[in-house]
Amino acid sequence: MAVDMRLPTVIKAMSLSVSAADRKDMVVPGDVITSDTGFMRGHGTYVDEDKLTASVAGEVQRVDKLICVRPLKTRFNGEVGDVVVGRITEVQQKRWKVETNSRLDSVLLLSSVNLPGGELRRRSAEDELTMREYLQEGDLISAEVQSVFSDGALSLHTRSLKYGKLGQGVLVQLSPSLIKRQKTHFHNLPCGASIILGNNGFVWLYPTPGQQEEEAGGFYTSLEPVSLSDREVISRLRNCLLALAAHKVLLYDTSVLYCYESSLQHQNQNRLHWPTWCLQGNGLVLHARSVQTLKVNR
Repeated sequence: MAVDMRLPTVIKAMSLSVSAADRKDMVVPGDVITSDTGFMRGHGTYVDEDKLTASVAGEVQRVDKLICVRPLKTRFNGEVGDVVVGRITEVQQKRWKVETNSRLDSVLLLSSVNLPGGELRRRSAEDELTMREYLQEGDLISAEVQSVFSDGALSLHTRSLKYGKLGQGVLVQLSPSLIKRQKTHFHNLPCGASIILGNNGFVWLYPTPGQQEEEAGGFYTSLEPVSLSDREVISRLRNCLLALAAHKVLLYDTSVLYCYESSLQHQNQNRLHWPTWCLQGNGLVLHARSVQTLKVNR
């Protein structure tokens, strides 16, 4: 009777010396990162027989003596100041539960939102009874991470007019690792549409709005019909985002614009077949231009 057996093999160790500090190695679980005992163990690593070993598949990152592995695909691990796009899932006592692509549902407290009219006062029982008039289940919002609880859940706030309830647009769900961290994640693109690049991987595309009334307090949503030209631009941007994500290109305003300009040579009826034109060479050109832009920005 035949039996299939798998014999152990020797895994080639990857030494992380000082001269290779700027080099980024890709590892899989079980790969030995370094055998030097002078390094500190970070996230995604463990010590096995005095050797620092990777526990997840990802990219090795080194900060001074700290070594960690950033996974290629993971849930969103929020930090204070991150811009997120989320969906209201539940209305509770003095708080909303928000889905932000993290391990746990995020929390948006009633005291962390602007009241309609921009009033600055303590929240009363009447405000708690009218919470569904502000936000209800299924509503999309843009917010900022205010703090992180001990269990990893995020506390959000919308105490700025640029945050709040989102109106008409398209939501694209991508991997959080593809979103490049920038000073601002709100961009008005010259093509006539705006984009919110959430650090949690949720990207919101919507027509560029006019002047918004300050009395709305972040709860105003325009229900006016969107023109056909704006819908075509938004759908093209949505396909561009999927094309860039398929090629693992970092998403920021410049890379999205490069992809949008390259897609203008294709007719409207071909926009639904976004992998076709992406795989015919445009994806490689976009990747090269994005890498060159990243080096210049650094």
